[in-house]
Amino acid sequence: MAVSGIIRVMERAARKAGQRLRRDFGEVEHLQVSRKGPADFVTKADRASERTLYDELLQARPDWGFVLEEAGVIEGDPTMPRWVIDPLDGTSNFIHSLPHFAISIAVQEPRLDGKGWGEISASLVYQPITDESFWAEKNRGAWLNDRRLRVSGRRRLDESLIATGIPFAGHGDAGQWTKIYHALAPQVAGVRRFGAASLDLAWLAAGRYEGFWEEGLKPWDTAAGCLLVREAGGFVTDWRGRSDPICDATILAGNDMLHSRLHKILVSALKS
Repeated sequence: MAVSGIIRVMERAARKAGQRLRRDFGEVEHLQVSRKGPADFVTKADRASERTLYDELLQARPDWGFVLEEAGVIEGDPTMPRWVIDPLDGTSNFIHSLPHFAISIAVQEPRLDGKGWGEISASLVYQPITDESFWAEKNRGAWLNDRRLRVSGRRRLDESLIATGIPFAGHGDAGQWTKIYHALAPQVAGVRRFGAASLDLAWLAAGRYEGFWEEGLKPWDTAAGCLLVREAGGFVTDWRGRSDPICDATILAGNDMLHSRLHKILVSALKS
């Protein structure tokens, strides 16, 4: 499939920011790191990546607004789409020299009634170290570079890998997570925690595992990944089963064979 203009704009910006992230990753021991809060770090690389993305995307679409992890909301023309951006998802991995992090960019459309924001129409998750570019457009499928993606076809839980984000340093509800884990882990082939939600969702879209759950995320963590999973044939909901354009506060994603079973396990675990 021919890549559209909007995907080219996103990929060009991500690759430019990714070049600097790769360079800084090679010098990670020299980075100046400041603390925003418990286990929540921001680096010079994070801020530089965000600035690069902002400058590139603003030049390409000067009327569009932004939702940025560091700079917050920057209003644009309310009748135009806006960018939802995580310039470095997996910051803790990055500053610990773990090569698992990504740039996440999504396009969110204004609602037709003019009251707030609606669906995600395009998204891209770029992994600078592996040079993998996961992208999707509404009703045009999900892709890894030029290869069409499809969620895993596994039907059995005992053959399935499930990814998650584990509560840490005051983030998330450890009690809730433990209930879900104890209900789910005995039934699946394994549970993985990689530390970058955008890549968790991109990998689910690519069929690398079958499900993902987490709570306490932000829109920029999941906006791109939600569309990737859906366009690859999977399902994304919150823990109550609602399929919002961006599921972040609570998110459950899965392939089309197992999402409903995972949801039943999760709901049952939280009632116990």
